[in-house]
Parts: sequence; structure tokens; C-alpha cells
Amino acid sequence: MRTAICNGVLLTPYRAEHGGVLIEDGRILSLFPDEPPQADLVLDAGGRYISPGFIDIHTHGGGGAEYEDGTPEAYERAGKFHMRRGATTIYPTITSSEDTELFAAMDAFRTVKREMRGGPDFPGLHLEGPYFSYEERGAQDPRFLRDPSPEHYMPILERYGDVIARWSSAPELPGALELGDELRRRGILCAIGHSNATYQQVVPAFEHGYTHVTHLYSGCSLLRRINAFRYLGVVESAFLIDGMTVEIIADGCHLPPELLKLILKCKSMDSISLVTDSMRCAGEPDGAVSRLGSAANGQDVVIEDGVAKLPDRSCFAGSIATTDRLVRTMVQKAGVPVVDAVRMITANPAAVMGISSRKGSLTPGKDADICVFDGGINMRYVLVGGELTVDAE
Repeated sequence: MRTAICNGVLLTPYRAEHGGVLIEDGRILSLFPDEPPQADLVLDAGGRYISPGFIDIHTHGGGGAEYEDGTPEAYERAGKFHMRRGATTIYPTITSSEDTELFAAMDAFRTVKREMRGGPDFPGLHLEGPYFSYEERGAQDPRFLRDPSPEHYMPILERYGDVIARWSSAPELPGALELGDELRRRGILCAIGHSNATYQQVVPAFEHGYTHVTHLYSGCSLLRRINAFRYLGVVESAFLIDGMTVEIIADGCHLPPELLKLILKCKSMDSISLVTDSMRCAGEPDGAVSRLGSAANGQDVVIEDGVAKLPDRSCFAGSIATTDRLVRTMVQKAGVPVVDAVRMITANPAAVMGISSRKGSLTPGKDADICVFDGGINMRYVLVGGELTVDAE
């Protein structure tokens, strides 16, 4: 079947131009400038943007479900909720938890990948923890934090290594560098997360495979004095190491617009990815009450000022953002051109996760994961693998 999306503004990673996209057998066949070629289905973009599908590499849930609930239904509910806002590729994220809950969530992931229809692509899982710094734990449940050891992570990798795409850890912990070596050997992205490391610890970590920073500024150490001398933290180290990529929660709350602009000055545009870090209450209004983590063992949170907080208001507890909100924030509050904002939610995360050969740009031969949206980043159409999954009319 051939599908043509016509009369739009094509967003490539570096420019915008009038035209359309021709799709066949789930892949992009060609781009065209004017009249659409012959097709079985023609979708009129009506002058809206035509973009690669958004890629969220860090999200815990949405639509009332969390991936850690450990059921295929939770994955499908959360995944389709975010897909309706433009996320065509999602890396479900599991936070620090009991191993039994982790295993249940990973078993459910295998089931939903095999059986779900009409939803987003789930290439793999992101394990966020449990190897984190207590000082930078944020909303991570301290009951489950521990140092990495082969006795703990090797059985997980042997059983579930085929579905784990990324693992976030604090590299200053004993055994963390050995974990980085093992993950790199298996082709799993190793990321710095919830870490109190100094520059002197980040550099060897980078050499051992820690090439990405999980939600920059959130759960990241900063410049501090130790015995009167100043030491760089994870944030300044990420700015200083050119080859290190970062992700940012661009909901306008975790990072105010001024801080978003600072990050753009310190890191190259190609090294920054946008992530939601969303939880089950994504999209909920202020005043709602929810839970972070599994329904059984998660922590209570409140929605206030457009973000989730722990009940004592000591810190944020994940976001309620969706991918369209991230792009909207970068354009409207940080003053980023829409082409660049879209690159940070498409081409950049595709490169970070090693899926650029299939995802992230409107390139012939790549998966036909496509969003059509207006200047306010409101979705009109969403296609996954060439299948029309969202029609907002």
C-alpha cells in the first residue's frame, strides 16, 4: 500500500521546505515537492509541518499507567497515550525497584512487543537504577539503592540483555566502571544518572562507556568545594567533554527557559536530546494525586505548577510532560527554531540509541514514523511504520 502526505512543510534535521512524503510498505519511499504521486491513501497536511516521529528515550508512563506496573496492558495504555502526542518510538523506563517487579516489567515488555498492534515502536528498555548515589537520588526510592556488583547485574543481563537498550548508573560507585565495560561489550548504552561524581570520576567513566548523561541537572552533581578546592560536578563535566551527549527534561519546570538557553550555549545542538521523564500522571492537571513507580510499591506524588512533586515538596518526582510539550517549550520559551527543536526529539535521540539507520529523519528507506502538526505543535496525523495511528479530525 502506498500513502502520500502532501501539502506540508518538511522538517529535515537542518531545514524546512514545502513538500510531501510518499510511503510504501511501512518505509519512506521518497520526498516530493509539489503534487503527490499516485497513492492508495492521500493525507493533506494543510500547510502543517511534516516531521519524523518523535523519539522519547526516557519515559516511565502516562495515561494513568506506568511501565513498572508490570503488565502488557500498562505498556499499551501508556505507549498509545504518548503516541497520540507524537511519540512514535519509546524506550520505556523502569526506576529503582524490587527485583521481582523489575523482572515482571521486563517479562511484560516482551509480551507487548510481540502482541501490541497500532501502537508506538518499543525498541528496548531503559533501566534507571538501582545503582545510584544516595545524595543525588532525587525521587528514587532509597530502599532499593545499591552498588553495582556482577552478582546482581550479570543474572539480569543474561536473562534480559536482549531487551535492555540502556542502563543509567552513578559511575563513582564501587564496581560502576566494570558495569560500564560489560554494558559496552553487549552494545547497551551506559549513562550517568543520579550521580554525585566529580570531573576526576566522570572522565574515567566516559572512557569506560558512560557516554550519555541522564536528565542533565536533575540528579546531577554541580561545582562544589572539597577541602577548600573547587571540583567540577557531572553538569560541568558534561559541558567540558565534547563527546558526551545529554538529555534534558524540557517541560519548562525542571529547567527554566534561562537554563535551557545556557545548555544550548554550552553543548552543541547535535549532542542534546529532549526527554519527557514522564510518569503515569502525564497530562494531568494541577491538583491531581498519583504514584511514581509501581502501583504496589511506588511513592505518592502531587501535581502542582505543571510538574509532579513529592508530597513534602522537597523535589520534583518526574514530569507530566508529553513530547509535543517538549518541542513547544523549546520553541516558545527557549526561542529555538522549530527545525532545531524537532532535531532534538528525532535525529539526536536516534543517534544516541544507535537507531539512526531506521529512525530520526525523513530519509528514503527509513521507517515511516511521521508526525504532522501545526505551529502550536498540535498533532493532526501520527503514523507508525506507515500505519495511520492518529487522525485528530
